[in-house]
Amino acid sequence: MHTKSKIVVITGAESTGKSALSECISKRLGVPYLKEIAREYVENLNRPYNFGDIETIAREQVRQLSELQKEGHSVIFADTWLIITKIWFKEVYNHVPEWLETEIKKGPIDLFLVCDIDLPWVPDPVRENGGDRREYLQQCYINEIEKLGFRYKTVSGENETRVNNAIGILVQEGIIKPIKP
Repeated sequence: MHTKSKIVVITGAESTGKSALSECISKRLGVPYLKEIAREYVENLNRPYNFGDIETIAREQVRQLSELQKEGHSVIFADTWLIITKIWFKEVYNHVPEWLETEIKKGPIDLFLVCDIDLPWVPDPVRENGGDRREYLQQCYINEIEKLGFRYKTVSGENETRVNNAIGILVQEGIIKPIKP
């Protein structure tokens, strides 16, 4: 009999270290993580993304998380999740698919770790929102998490400090047991 996996989403604005933090924590704890889907998907398009592409990304996030849950892991980390996708829909198309709203509300998320914008924004071909826009979107994500009543904590610091701060929060929130050195 499998116990229900605890789901932790690592989220935040662009260039806040979500992917690095997700990978590092999952390796340190020996548990899986759901890699960011949007980046690879958009990088592999030979055209600008469109509404249907974002919907495909969202459905794939749901599918992959569901598959990981079936494996019965104690904890699963997700590098971003549907709240960022919802804001993406709102900001770019001013419309959010109804099914996405429903999926978010029933989401099994135990905790959001919001990566602080204390790291510098680094441009790349996929990133679109530096400067004031980054701060604005960060606040949009936090507002949405709060509106939906999900638990969240902000993770700050660079490199190993950020990882240790995140692990400390996970212990404090009862997601994991203290790690022995």
